[in-house]
Amino acid sequence: MKNIQVKGDRLWDSLMEMAKIGATEKGGNCRLAASDLDKEGRDLFVRWCREAGCTVTVDKIGNIFARRPGKDNSLPPVMTGSHLDTQPTGGRFDGVYGVLAGLEVVRTLNDAGIETVAPVEVAVWTNEEGSRFSPAMMGSGVFADVFALEDIQAKQDVDGKTLGAELRRIGYEGAEPVGKPVKAYFEAHIEQGPILEAEEKTIGVVTGAQGQRWYEVTVVGQEAHAGPTPMARRRDALVGAARMVQAVNRIGLENQPNACATVGFLQVSPNSRNVIPGRVFFTIDFRHPQDEVLTKMDRELRDACSLIAVESGLEVEVEEFWYFPPTPFDEKCVAAVREGTKLYGYEHMNIVSGAGHDAVYMAKVAPTGMIFVPCEDGISHNEVENADPKDLEAGCNVLLHAMLERAQG
Repeated sequence: MKNIQVKGDRLWDSLMEMAKIGATEKGGNCRLAASDLDKEGRDLFVRWCREAGCTVTVDKIGNIFARRPGKDNSLPPVMTGSHLDTQPTGGRFDGVYGVLAGLEVVRTLNDAGIETVAPVEVAVWTNEEGSRFSPAMMGSGVFADVFALEDIQAKQDVDGKTLGAELRRIGYEGAEPVGKPVKAYFEAHIEQGPILEAEEKTIGVVTGAQGQRWYEVTVVGQEAHAGPTPMARRRDALVGAARMVQAVNRIGLENQPNACATVGFLQVSPNSRNVIPGRVFFTIDFRHPQDEVLTKMDRELRDACSLIAVESGLEVEVEEFWYFPPTPFDEKCVAAVREGTKLYGYEHMNIVSGAGHDAVYMAKVAPTGMIFVPCEDGISHNEVENADPKDLEAGCNVLLHAMLERAQG
């Protein structure tokens, strides 16, 4: 079906129209999950889907499903999607590209008058970013039975507002039960890294996703006056935490290739310029495509933190906050993506996702594949995030082919 192609200009126009909602001064977006701006983006998507002839349902965790009927609507749908929520200083393509690429597939099928055997659905997953409410990937996680619905509804933001209450407030706590059979799931996404651009490839055929371990670390020492307290008698929680941060970085460097280790959040108490810090809280993000290496990194982290605490006269608690193992994607879905790249003549390569995506949880309940396209300088989670319209069009064409292959079979 090489003669069937999406309309790249229409896809780009939709992306730019959505980007007006929550636009930031530097050209990015801020649409935090379950906020008024998230509602505005959701409303626009729902309107576009209904105009394209889709029926729209919303489940109890706020996931949106826009369905284009097939010849046999008793069959599970072939689904695609991503998310509309962003980081506080996010870009115009992370997540939203996968949603609107799905909408463009529906519009293209309408233009061509193609009736698929199985229905086709476009999903918007709630709170993929994990920025306002933590952890990330909540909507797809509840859908895949990784999280309990009630637990996720009760998650609070920094102001004490719960996700469930905020979804009700914006009109997106739906009545549908969470979870249903899915024949296949595909997700198109910008790479969020520099590999495709560096290798001059248009499409990344995603074979799977890295495993991740997230930690919360609390270091406790003793608050004391910065002047009268001799250096040798101090139990400085921040100095100990700083050594632990260095250890995190060392662990990442020593487990190459492919290991990533990051401390991205840190709180110091009492956070006063003339008081020795008595308590520090920080987070750690470990990633690797091999679970045995992740396990090794976990052991090295715990050993390093324990040793530093003993040497510094401190107490430390290392709590694993979130974990999912490396996730291989379905061979048939990966093959459908690869066939699409060949059909349209796009330069492509196999790639492993370095970031978490809703596709990781969907792989637990349905055959799953992903399509990556390059982003400029590999930059994402940043207002300057950018992508070439032709690359976005190419990824959408591959998505079209992969979904048709699964929906017609």
